[in-house]
Amino acid sequence: MRLEAVELLRLRLPLVAPFRTSLGTETHRDVLLVHVIGPDADGWGECVAFAEPFYSSEYVGGAHDVIREHLFPRLFACDEVAAADVVALLGPVRGHPMAKASVEMAILDAELRSSGTPLGAFLGAVRQEVDCGVSVGIHDDVGELLATVESYLAEGYRRIKLKIEPGSDIEPVHAVRNRFTGIPLQVDANASYTRESAGGLAALDDFDLLLLEQPLAEEDLLGHAQLAKAVRTPICLDESITSARAAADAIALGACSIVNIKAGRVGGLLEARRIHDLCLAEGVPVWCGGMLETGLGRAANVALAALPGFTLPGDTSASGRYYDADITDPFVLEGGRLPVPTGPGLGVTPLPEQLERFTVGMETLYPKLG
Repeated sequence: MRLEAVELLRLRLPLVAPFRTSLGTETHRDVLLVHVIGPDADGWGECVAFAEPFYSSEYVGGAHDVIREHLFPRLFACDEVAAADVVALLGPVRGHPMAKASVEMAILDAELRSSGTPLGAFLGAVRQEVDCGVSVGIHDDVGELLATVESYLAEGYRRIKLKIEPGSDIEPVHAVRNRFTGIPLQVDANASYTRESAGGLAALDDFDLLLLEQPLAEEDLLGHAQLAKAVRTPICLDESITSARAAADAIALGACSIVNIKAGRVGGLLEARRIHDLCLAEGVPVWCGGMLETGLGRAANVALAALPGFTLPGDTSASGRYYDADITDPFVLEGGRLPVPTGPGLGVTPLPEQLERFTVGMETLYPKLG
């Protein structure tokens, strides 16, 4: 497409309830949207970076800056920009995968809208709906945790994920498994353990968990490989999987037997598909992680999760899990599943009244003349 203008919108959306992990507590989401405008189509992208750099080195203010100062100037210099070329064009800018992913997503959305192609069909989706799991934050009170899990099961979620950290792991997991004996259950440590503190994680083997997600630091593939030999619970990697090459290395080292794919973390939907294809060829199950996305990012996640290698329920919760009011038509759980959008591109667009309600800032970028 030919870029005529780009809008960068900053939104602030309150969460329905505080969401606590070992990384911190979120009470609202600061959102950066990328809106690309061309002569024949426009497209939307969502940056999944959080307000502070606690999940990764990226944060929403920094992503805004790098998109404005370094990414779009390179794309504006091209007569035409294709989503397939974004990675190479932005290659001179080191890092910033979440920022780059939002740019690629917007351009891909515009391309697919122009051709009338749904994102799921483009990626290779084989399902019309996807099984949904839900991520449950850390609770100080076990009784409250049990009530929260019960409420999500009543809504129809097909898998529960519990956030854990040192000092809040064995007891809450035991309580949930004891109360809800047959549910698919997994845990996520968000890299909060060290090799020295991970010895007690073998106690989780008693609870028949689907997986133990990212117990150690992002760069510690060797530590994960060692831990995988010491526990029976399958190790899944999240933060460590930054590309298809990183996924191949982790699998070869025995650092994981399951992979969490987040398009924003790996630099875009096209790299996410490459990771999926690699894992499918290696017989490694994958599932789709979530980053508290609005309906735009959720639409992309659901389309991605409909690919054949996504055999475990993802964190593709309904809109109401996080927001009383989304910026698109809400995704509503039906029978524990969400439908894959069938419209062109992402299949959803922001509602003007909701954009106006939640937008706290906007700037428009234009190509330089001459």
